[in-house]
Amino acid sequence: MKTLKLLSLLFIATLASCSSVYVNADYDKNATFSNYKTYAYMKNNLDNIAISDFDKKRILNAIDEVMATKGFTKSESPDIIINIFTKERERVDIYQNYGVGWGWNPYWGIGMNRSTVTTTPEGTLILDFIDQKTKELVWQGQGTGYLTQNRDKKDAVIKEFVVKILAQYPPQIKKEN
Repeated sequence: MKTLKLLSLLFIATLASCSSVYVNADYDKNATFSNYKTYAYMKNNLDNIAISDFDKKRILNAIDEVMATKGFTKSESPDIIINIFTKERERVDIYQNYGVGWGWNPYWGIGMNRSTVTTTPEGTLILDFIDQKTKELVWQGQGTGYLTQNRDKKDAVIKEFVVKILAQYPPQIKKEN
């Protein structure tokens, strides 16, 4: 029975470590997050994001969906403004493969060196939550991971970014004794 529990824990840990999105969040320790119930987007910045309009819609729809599950509503007079930034870069990985084998010369057993270079598009999505009254940044979440050009998979990839970033919001503030 203990072996079964250990195997299931290892399986869950393996699945968690295979995540394709890595998140980080920071927040203002003086902000009162329980006061925030409504949100809106920083409209003038949405037009300046250097991604397709389809991807913008995917991000906004995913944010709306997650925020609704957290009890937030979109409003014309919001408590917080959500500002969105994106970055993209090519991640370059170089793999060195060494092998030992037989040769037709007196130097048999010497390894061969083979290098493989791969490039993969990597993106970062940053969500800034700004207090509407004070105009100050109160929370920032960032997710970085691999991107896809496959249109059928984009919805799932973007939703994964947003879900994992917003899992950090609101922050779980630990009370000091």
